[in-house]
Parts: sequence; structure tokens; C-alpha cells
Amino acid sequence: MLDVMNSTTVSAERKNHRQRLFEGMALSLAHKNYAETTIADIVREAGVSRRTFYEHFDSQAECLIALYEAASHNALKVLRAAIDPGHAWQVQVERAMAAYLDCLASNPLLMRTLYVEILALGASGLAARRRVNDEVVDFMLTVINAKPQRPVLSRDMALAVVGGVNELVLLAIEQDTVQDLPRIAATVSRLVQAVTRQVEREKSA
Repeated sequence: MLDVMNSTTVSAERKNHRQRLFEGMALSLAHKNYAETTIADIVREAGVSRRTFYEHFDSQAECLIALYEAASHNALKVLRAAIDPGHAWQVQVERAMAAYLDCLASNPLLMRTLYVEILALGASGLAARRRVNDEVVDFMLTVINAKPQRPVLSRDMALAVVGGVNELVLLAIEQDTVQDLPRIAATVSRLVQAVTRQVEREKSA
């Protein structure tokens, strides 16, 4: 029993340290960009030792990617939880995107990390971003193509919509209008409907 308790305690402690390192990374990026941030900055903000950092991550880049994926998955959980099959897909998409964007807008600092700083990592950052974008695409395809009689949205078209959403979010960051992000949901809904109507016209031509 003692070993089990010790194992549980260690696990909880590791989880706490990992969360603190995430917060340390985000806080460090609030003061300077990723290129200027150091591991010393991260551990100072996190209130942990450099040794603790290396118990969790091999590099600063690995820490940023882990933060990016954890925060993105949290936002995606909010998006999926907003799905209500009792409504038309148009309503589902708009409400789910509004919940997703509201989640992002609630933490402007973290949002900047997700949309701007991750790109400083080059290929590895782009790969992480691609994985998250693919999950949003999967969500759209699942909701919109749920029934055979609905217009079939292709993966490329869904990805184009997600790319548009990313650009609108980046624009909000640049213009310091993050608080207005949930309003983008209506724009996304109109875009998706326009795309699916085009698919319908092509199928009936």
C-alpha cells in the first residue's frame, strides 16, 4: 500500500510540475518572444529547478510544443462538447465554433502562444499546428457529413475553412481585438454554408 501511495504522490507532483512549467513558458512569452526566451526564464517563472525542467522536457522547443498541444486539446474539448445533434449542422457548427473561439479569447496570452510563437519553431512547430488543424477538420467533417443526404464536404475544403479561421484569429491578435473572437463564428458558419451550397450545385450540374 505504501508503494502505491508513494507512486500516486509522485504522479501528482509530476503533473503539478508539468503544469507549472507550462505556466512558466506562457509567462515568459508574455515578456519576450520565443527566440529571446531561455530555460532560465521558464524555470524562474514556474518556480521550479532546471533539473525539474529536464525531467519533463529535453528542450525548450519540446516544452513549447507540449504547451501548444495541451492548450489546443483543451479548446478542442470545448468545441466537441458544444455539439448538439438535435440541431441542424449549421447551428451546431456556429455554436461549437463560438464556444471554441470564446475559450481562446478567455486567455489572450496563451492564444498568442498558440498562433504566433509556435511558428518560431519552424518545421516542428508547423507539424504541431498541422496536427491540431487536422483535428478541427475532423470535427467539421463529422458534423457536416453525418448524414448521406447532406452535401459532402471534402477534407481539402474543410482545411481551407480552418485556414480562414486561423487568419481571422491572427488578424484579431494583430489588431488587439481578441475579445471579439466569438463573433467570427457567424462568419465561419456562412463560409461553410457557402462551400456546401457550391458542392450541391456541382453535384446537381
